Amino acid sequence: MANILSIQNIKSGYGDKTIIKDISFKVETGLLTGIIGPNACGKTTLFRTIIGDIKLNSGSIIIDKTDISKLSLKERASKIAIVTQGFDLPNLSVEEYVLLGRYPYNNRFQFFENKDDYAIAHKYMQLTDTYKYKDKQLNELSGGAQQLASIARALTQEPELLLLDEPTSHLDITHQVQVLNLIRRLTKAMKLSVLMIIHDLNLAGEYCENLIMMNEGKVHKMGTTEEVLNYKDIEQVYKTIVITQKNPISNKPAVFLVSEEGNTI
Repeated sequence: MANILSIQNIKSGYGDKTIIKDISFKVETGLLTGIIGPNACGKTTLFRTIIGDIKLNSGSIIIDKTDISKLSLKERASKIAIVTQGFDLPNLSVEEYVLLGRYPYNNRFQFFENKDDYAIAHKYMQLTDTYKYKDKQLNELSGGAQQLASIARALTQEPELLLLDEPTSHLDITHQVQVLNLIRRLTKAMKLSVLMIIHDLNLAGEYCENLIMMNEGKVHKMGTTEEVLNYKDIEQVYKTIVITQKNPISNKPAVFLVSEEGNTI
């Protein structure tokens, strides 16, 4: 299978402090790939490096066979869209907010969206079930609906790769499942490639096809969810005792914590 993203020996960080330490991996086209790892292992720094918020100290990032450093900001935005785990709510309606995703396609003297922009925005608002909110202010929506609107805006960029930074954090289980079911449908129906930071190992096991486990700024292990979510690697990286089994319904890997009281070994 072809790769949409190729990360080759990259290093990055803040000032003199290196956070990402010689990381290499590839993201397959049309699949949902998850990034897991303990807090402060470098997951968000990696994302910020990919989108250019943090300077790349060495190595290369290749998106669809093109070195990302050779792309303008608009060209980069037309290839990669990102949904963060929390964002400042602009004083905009949902429709106005989603239309911001068309910015990479505006020509030099275009100050207003055209009919095609509205058609594309409405298409993704309907796909994410947010069209019904189009005239509401963003701050009037629930956290789950705000996240869906943010995904609609990202899709309106019509990117080749969607980056999701913990899209289910702060959401209840109903909205977690709603968001992740939507993302899986997008990968299937649109052949969209998704790279997602996800905190919950059980959600990662249930929804992702491939996983990259990070630890201390490096890739500890990568592969299918079955290959990565095993008790040995989880205990080594997370420093806690777990049991891994298959979900009896989906047959996907599931992780069970063992409390101090329950650990009689």
